[in-house]
Order: sequence, then C-alpha cells, then structure tokens
Amino acid sequence: MALWSGRFEEGVDESAQDFGASLGIDRRMYRQDIAGSIAHAKMLAQQKIIRDEDGRAICQGLKDIEDKIDSGQFVWDEADEDIHMAIESELTREIGEAGGRLHTGRSRNDQVACDLRLYAKELLSRLMEGNCRLRETLLEAARKDLGAVLPGYTHLQHAQPVLFSHHLLAYFWMLARDHSRLARAFEAADANPLGAAALAGTSYPLDRGLTSELLGFSSTMPNSLDAVSDRDYLLDLEYACSVSMMHLSRLCEEIILWSSGEFGFVTLSDGFSTGSSIMPQKKNPDFAELTRGKTGRVVGSLVGLLVTMKGLPLAYNKDLQECKEGAFDAADTLLGCMSCVEGMVRTWKTHPQRMLEQARKGFGAATDVADYLVKKGLPFRRAHEVVGELVLYCERKGVELGELSLEEFRGFSPLFEQDVTKGLDPVGVANARTTYGGTALSSVKLQLQEARQVLARDAVPPGRP
Repeated sequence: MALWSGRFEEGVDESAQDFGASLGIDRRMYRQDIAGSIAHAKMLAQQKIIRDEDGRAICQGLKDIEDKIDSGQFVWDEADEDIHMAIESELTREIGEAGGRLHTGRSRNDQVACDLRLYAKELLSRLMEGNCRLRETLLEAARKDLGAVLPGYTHLQHAQPVLFSHHLLAYFWMLARDHSRLARAFEAADANPLGAAALAGTSYPLDRGLTSELLGFSSTMPNSLDAVSDRDYLLDLEYACSVSMMHLSRLCEEIILWSSGEFGFVTLSDGFSTGSSIMPQKKNPDFAELTRGKTGRVVGSLVGLLVTMKGLPLAYNKDLQECKEGAFDAADTLLGCMSCVEGMVRTWKTHPQRMLEQARKGFGAATDVADYLVKKGLPFRRAHEVVGELVLYCERKGVELGELSLEEFRGFSPLFEQDVTKGLDPVGVANARTTYGGTALSSVKLQLQEARQVLARDAVPPGRP
C-alpha cells in the first residue's frame, strides 16, 4: 500500500505504477536517504517532537536496513515507488509504530531534494578525484618527454613547432578549469533543503541548523519554495561534465590522429586498443573514439534537464523526477571516460624522433625568418610578404627553408646573411618562445612547477583546509 493511500479509494493502475516508479534509478541513493532520515530523526527527538526512545529505534532500524542493503540481503519490492518509500516501508515493518513517526515535519519533496544534494556532492567529489588523477598522469607524461618537439597546428596544418610537453599541458589547464567548475557545482549542492517540507515549511519547531550540521551541509536554504524545486546544482553538475567531456573528446581526437600511420607520434598499448574481426593488422583506438562519442550523451543530459526545467512553476512538480537519470549518467560517463583516457596516456609509447621529423616539414620556421628580417629593419608586413614568396619558391622546388642556400635567400632580400639558417631547426624555433606561457623549455619547466602547485591545491577534498 502506498504511503499516501488514505486519500484514495482505488490503487494506482499497474501500468501507471510502473510508469511513475523511479526505484530502479534512485535506489543507488540509499545511503544518502538513510543518512538524511537519521539526521531528521535525531533532530525530531532533540526538539521533543518525538520521544527519545522512538528516535533511537528509528536510527537503529535505519542502520540495520543499511547493513542489509550493503550485504545484499535487502529484498527490493517493485511496488515501492522509489527509494524513499522502500526504506520507510521496511522501517515500519521492522520497528512498528515508531517508524511511522519518522516522516513528522517532512515531505518527500524536501527528502528527495536532500538525498539528491547529498548524492550530487558524492558524485562531484569522485569526479574531482578522477580529474586530479588524470592531470597527474598528464604531468608525468609531460615530464617524461620534456624536450620532445612536434609540429603545432592551426587548421590541422603545420604552423610552428612546439614542445610535446607544452601540448599536453594545454589539456592540463583545460582540466584544471573543469575542476573549478566541478567545485562550483559542489558548492551549489552544499545547502540543506530539509525542513522545507512540501513547499511552505512546517508548523513543527524544527532545528534546520542541526540537520545541516549532522549532514555536513555548509548552509541551510532560506526559502522553502526554492528548496524543494531547485535543481540548478544538477544543471551545474551536468554543465561541468559536458565541458569536461568536450575537453576529453578533443584530446581523444588528437590521440586518434597521433596513433595513425600518417602521424605516428604515439602507439597505444594493447590494453587500450582493439583489433578487427576481418583485418588482422588492425590496432584501433576504439576507447578514444568511444570517449569522443559519449560526449554527445552527456551534452544531451544537460539539454534535457534545461528543457525539463524551463516551464515548471513553483514549487514541486513530478517532472523533476526526470532530473536524476541524466545527472547520474553524466557523472558515471565522465568518470569512466576520465579513467580510460588516463590509462591511454599512462601506457602509451611516444615517438619523439617521428615528432621531430614531422616538425621539420611544413615551413614551421617561416615566422622566425620574417622576424629575422624585422630585426634587420624591414617592416613586418613587408617581411611577411618576402617570406611568403620564399615559401612559394620552396614548394615549387620541393624543398624546405633549411635546404636553401644563402644565395637563394638573398635572391628575395639582401638583408639575409649567413646566420639566417641558424634559427631554422624546429628545436631552436620552439625554444626561442621564452615568453611566460610560451613553448620554450625554460617556460615549460616553469609551467610544470605552477601546474604541480595547482594540482596540489585541487587535490584537497572540498570542505577541508
């Protein structure tokens, strides 16, 4: 029998019951539901709203139920609409009348909101930990191949040579911003809605500050209508997941390219590759491709919740049941993808010599040649034009800039002297970029130090000094 059945003469249609049930989705929140109920019961007893012995019986009964669920002995009844009803029904069966007093001064509306906030905080904590592990691996990969040079690209065309470490650190900083977004979503979730009841609060003398303290919330929501209807923190979670997935997708796209025969910059380990059912030679970057593909489902969850929320009047509406599955899936998907990408980077084999060979192609030193002429007094726009003509000459001849003789250089400008060829090596070109944030070895070493400091800061769990 439903816990709200007193008003009804007939039971819910079986198909409607199945349609409206969320137990299969939200039963993963059983720890949060039990923690919220224990805190509520302790507060009720302290406020003398229920007897101390009833409060103790409720708390012990809830702990026993948690033990049963942990051990796999709990029997789930599909007739229970959700995790909240499942646990309260079992509690009443186990301890009798005292169990019926647990819901005093509480609605499922603020109970659901409390469970969701607690679970969102747990998910976000896991996501931040996974983010830090992936960044740690990127730092190690950057340190391991410090000094390796590969072509940098714009429009997927050779642009200027950069350090491989510098390239990897670009993703470190993307993920650092992702961590900040996850932390802000955690902060948004870290507010206690318990005591809002259905929408208007309650006439019982609840101590909402006590339940906030018992549950580890940093604040208590000041408006009961907002408390039961707000899902902004889940939007924040899904947005943070979506942006992070987009960053992982970009990295995976590069891994796919780098591991191809045309690039050959990295070889993925067997543990993070698959083969072909028909082509014996194939070694496919399937897990990088899957990560790229799963980005769509996470972004879809964000869009779905935005659309669900856009037309809801205050306060609670059953539409809000749809907020759970997408948020849970987005977090699960990002966790899995971060773990997979971390494994790919940790176990790949890099090929610095191949990177350097490719960095020598594509006129990556052209800007440096133009700068050479500027330092000789030629206006930059004219220098740009001269070097453009040089590149066209090289393309027609089928050579690189470094293969030209001094006489050929001087055919385009008398300002060229013998030293023009000294700065055309890609290692030298990369290491000439010594500005803060540049790709020179000296700048990248400083960047590694700063990245290490940021990671150490981010590795501290939320709420701890």
